[in-house]
Amino acid sequence: MEINIFNQFGVINFDFLTIVNEIKKQFTDDVEVSLILVNREEIKKLNSLYRHLDQETDVISFIDDEEGYLGDIFICIEKVYEQAEAYGHKKEREFAFLLVHGLLHLFGYDHLNESEEEEMFAKQEEILSKTPYLRINQQKENT
Repeated sequence: MEINIFNQFGVINFDFLTIVNEIKKQFTDDVEVSLILVNREEIKKLNSLYRHLDQETDVISFIDDEEGYLGDIFICIEKVYEQAEAYGHKKEREFAFLLVHGLLHLFGYDHLNESEEEEMFAKQEEILSKTPYLRINQQKENT
């Protein structure tokens, strides 16, 4: 998997490149993805324009049907900071979670109903459990 990164946010105070490299190791598919890092304003515009939801979101994915190209993932960096604090874990964990979530959407996973949500969230945790980006309570269990 190749992930092309476009930082439209600016200065990010954690090592997102290492996280991207660690997460992409978990996917063996020979595909390309674009990851665009944005601010609240931009993610809200995208959410409004394409999902008709006039609100911010943390991650949004757009599937592309070009051969070998899965699509685009937009992550709102301000939401990464905010949600990491709210959930009591590190920014790195939140970013990794959102990246995996976005990738799974590109692979066709969704959470529109309870069974889809269970399947997608189980897959997220399976992937993240193979990385250093565990939830705080999982880190304590694994030590």
